[in-house]
Amino acid sequence: MAREKIYQEEEFPSPLMQLWYNFRQKPIVMLGFGAVLFLIILAIFSPILTPYPSTQNHLNDLLLPPAWHPIDGNVSYLLGTDKLGRDMLSRLMHGASFTFGLSFIVVIISLIIGVVIGSLSALTSGIKSSFLNHFLDVVLSIPSLLLAIVIVAILGPGLSNTVWAIVIVLIPQFIHVTRNEVKQEFTKDYVLASRLDGASSLRILQYSIFPNIIEKIIGQATLAQSAAILDIAALGFLGLGAPIPMPEWGAMLSDGIDLFYIAPWTVYLPGLAILFSVVATNLVGEGMRHALKLRKDK
Repeated sequence: MAREKIYQEEEFPSPLMQLWYNFRQKPIVMLGFGAVLFLIILAIFSPILTPYPSTQNHLNDLLLPPAWHPIDGNVSYLLGTDKLGRDMLSRLMHGASFTFGLSFIVVIISLIIGVVIGSLSALTSGIKSSFLNHFLDVVLSIPSLLLAIVIVAILGPGLSNTVWAIVIVLIPQFIHVTRNEVKQEFTKDYVLASRLDGASSLRILQYSIFPNIIEKIIGQATLAQSAAILDIAALGFLGLGAPIPMPEWGAMLSDGIDLFYIAPWTVYLPGLAILFSVVATNLVGEGMRHALKLRKDK
């Protein structure tokens, strides 16, 4: 026989669950979160889910319009085909691995390197600190895409060099944000209290400062994610990124630009995919910043 509860016990959610409760308050944020999950699944499982290989040519079905076209639409090619008869839907699904998936890897690498260097540089002072500060100001004054183009021109075109170029471009942004936030936190009273308790600088960083600056780092990671998507697509569009016939969204956009008036779906479909991924990423980032701010205020 089940025992009845005599005393009312109040349950407190864990910090992670509290963050989730705050995050899901806005429906538009959950819509963006669902879109990001969809893109992640697509980036991982696209080789299994696509109806055709991304490079397979159907020479009898060149430049077919999407299936909803009243005259030439073919349900076998839901989003039509390009000038070589390749299925647009399959290429867009495969392209999620290159444009969206690689942007995740780029941001994670840049975040780890940038946060470590930024945290350690915040503990320094004197000439080294001043030199790093001025160097970061010079680097951040250059547009990220222009700097990525210069680096790719030095390293040579190719998808791997594009990834490393964007990593190099994004690292100074994380260093700058982390360094400024850590220096600002070190001036506060709770850090002084930890020092009086005998805590080392690294321990203060790990247990006192990082939990208070995670909101800024996540905000910067969201901006970096959007920038990485756009930079990968832009370099692919300029012919410096993914080589032909890789179905990277920027390269697909460049490949179809000459046929815009004949087959506009070869241009606006990759463009809509880039726009969709950037908007979804920004919505999730805004939701995370809002949820972390609510948790911090409480």
